[in-house]
Amino acid sequence: MSRSETVRVLLIDDHALVRAGLRILIESQPGLSVVGEAHDRISALALAGGTRPDVILLDLDLAGSNGGDLIPDLLATCPKARVLVLTGLRDAEKHRRAVELGAVGLVQKEVAADVLVKAIDKVHAGEVWLDRSLTAAVLTGLTRVGRVARGDLEVARIATLSRRESEVISLIAEGLSNKLIADRMCIAETTVRHHLTSIFGKLGVSDRLELLVYAYRNKLARSE
Repeated sequence: MSRSETVRVLLIDDHALVRAGLRILIESQPGLSVVGEAHDRISALALAGGTRPDVILLDLDLAGSNGGDLIPDLLATCPKARVLVLTGLRDAEKHRRAVELGAVGLVQKEVAADVLVKAIDKVHAGEVWLDRSLTAAVLTGLTRVGRVARGDLEVARIATLSRRESEVISLIAEGLSNKLIADRMCIAETTVRHHLTSIFGKLGVSDRLELLVYAYRNKLARSE
């Protein structure tokens, strides 16, 4: 994949061997660069502040503690960074919590190398990356925690969506990128972006992740 700018990646994992493998993988890709490696909270925050990464690759099991708890501090230090969780844990509650705290992607450690590279590119481009096997559990959990009675205001907001906008929401819930949505709907990618801008404004959400949560909460997308 061609990249117009170098994507700066910070690795946070308490295993040196894992970090070494990730560095080799990431730096073998043109346009991807590892700007630092951290093994604990202190080194993570110091490096985040000093290197200003675009993407932070974070292990949830960090030296026996929950790496997800670092996310708010990392984002406070680097507001423009995108946190992508790389985990071997099969704990839906911790996954949900990481997303709730600001992670925009979750990747299981057993995925193929090219999947991780694709996830880095997608979150850097402003999209959400949730492994299909994790999507339902994470988003269902988020909507359950944040569930409130849907009042007239929400009904009115949803009623303003056009048929095409509702279709875009359904395709986003399937995990499709803007390009794939454009191909599926036989429209230009710029038109997809225009639809998203309109959807965000109508529903009062600010990004794709908030839109996904909103869609699951209000039954605009299916969790199965």
